[in-house]
Amino acid sequence: MTEMDYKYTLLNVDSEDCQKRPALFHVDNNNQMNLFAVLEVKRDINRIWGGLPSFRKAKVYSIGLGLTVMSLVMVSYILTGDEKGFLITPSPYQYSTLNSPGLLNSHKTNLSFPFNLSSVRDCTNMKLVIKTITSNIKFSTRQLPDLKDLIKYEQHMFSIVPSTFLPNIKNPCWYEEYTGNVTADPYGTNLYALYSKRFRTVFDYLRNAFREHLYRQGNKYYRFRCLPYFYIIGQPKCGTTDLYDRLRLHPDVRFTTFKEPHWWTRKRFGIIRLSEGFHARYPVEDYLDLFDLAAYQIQDHLQLNSSRSQHKHNIIIGEASASTLWDNNAWVYFYENATAEGEPPFLIQDFIHAVQPNAKFIVMLRDPVERLYSDYLYFGIANKSADDFHEKVFESLQLFESCILEYSMKSCVYNTTLNNAMPVRLQVGLYIVYILDWLTVFDRNQMLVLRLEDHATNRKYTMHKVFDFLSLGPLTEQKEAEITKSPASNTRRQADKNLGPMLPATREILKDFYTPFNAKLAQEFKDDSFLWEKKSKFM
Repeated sequence: MTEMDYKYTLLNVDSEDCQKRPALFHVDNNNQMNLFAVLEVKRDINRIWGGLPSFRKAKVYSIGLGLTVMSLVMVSYILTGDEKGFLITPSPYQYSTLNSPGLLNSHKTNLSFPFNLSSVRDCTNMKLVIKTITSNIKFSTRQLPDLKDLIKYEQHMFSIVPSTFLPNIKNPCWYEEYTGNVTADPYGTNLYALYSKRFRTVFDYLRNAFREHLYRQGNKYYRFRCLPYFYIIGQPKCGTTDLYDRLRLHPDVRFTTFKEPHWWTRKRFGIIRLSEGFHARYPVEDYLDLFDLAAYQIQDHLQLNSSRSQHKHNIIIGEASASTLWDNNAWVYFYENATAEGEPPFLIQDFIHAVQPNAKFIVMLRDPVERLYSDYLYFGIANKSADDFHEKVFESLQLFESCILEYSMKSCVYNTTLNNAMPVRLQVGLYIVYILDWLTVFDRNQMLVLRLEDHATNRKYTMHKVFDFLSLGPLTEQKEAEITKSPASNTRRQADKNLGPMLPATREILKDFYTPFNAKLAQEFKDDSFLWEKKSKFM
């Protein structure tokens, strides 16, 4: 179960219209919910916690005694719940303040929610929430970290990846001295191989090919290593899988062993799934192993053309983790000294730029309103409906509003606890916030931004833009037709299609929420299609 799978199962309340009033949180009537009761997270990654109280099974020696004990427990449970109230939708993280009356009641004047979360949820309230959020939107530039601070937190990575790469290769590749036993299994401790049973066949092949590709010079052995030439970095539910599948068909393009390693955003920190706890950090060597299949092909080509010193190898390697653009949720557990505004001191792109400043990035975007609904349908497990989505949207908007009243917009976008508390991922659709931060370290010509709507209606147009951006050579008509005319990948499941579209009221409120962010994106790229006022520029 993924993190989003887990979160979407926390609240499955049916709704009939904007006027219905199911409670997100139930609190004492005399106390208004404090912001920190929702946003403060206990930074103990080893604790595993649950939501509602649980009871140990009592050992009973007779059926009568057992029924009596169970009855007493049930009565106690009901009375206690009626008196104190229950947390209906807990975050996957432990909120340390929920059971602390002092913190719950502190700062009532400045840090309380503008609405009690059990109040009437009508369309008027939703409009007010949106108005509050949009009136507090301020785009700001970030202060770039020093290289020495980046090295402090990733000393091992910087000791493995060199500062310069081999010439006449488009990919950043190098020869790394191999100090291990040449007869031992080089992938025996790779965590990707251990946790990904589906790809063990690939690793079996790599084991056999490894020794053949060791380069010996004197008494030392060297292995050929590569990082990706380009990244498909986002966003989820915006067509990244379809783009990945089409690029894989290009004769000069290779990818990692599997589509989404999520190393930069998650595995580097050791996070697999919240439901499984935290695991050992994946070292950079495990990540580099995923490129070995493609690296061996580049190495073979170099050896065949060793006499042609000016020959430029054309094969490029890509990586397609759709979390790379936006997912910085792990920062709160590993980085100290957040900025004065409560923002992360480092972002994913800072580390990528430090090791490969010439990398290229492809971003696939989509109308954020539609993206959010697709995200909900894809990651949700049970009780999905347009009504349920409507309720989750409003709950998320209220949480986001409460944050932006006290903190900077960027701080709220990167707020790990808030992101995990919201039932739907509103923040993922705030494209311009992430892109502006990427443009603080990478040049604009290193980033290609596409729209799913254009890709869906004219794949030949978008694929040619990608080919030009990656400096790929011309294709035969047959190969180009294979790439551009193949069926779309990862489309909506029939069961989700049967649920129908979102409610008109939900669409309207989400459009109001995303409009100022879309306007800033359109202004930044001088392209009104990012306003998403029409489906495609080809229609």
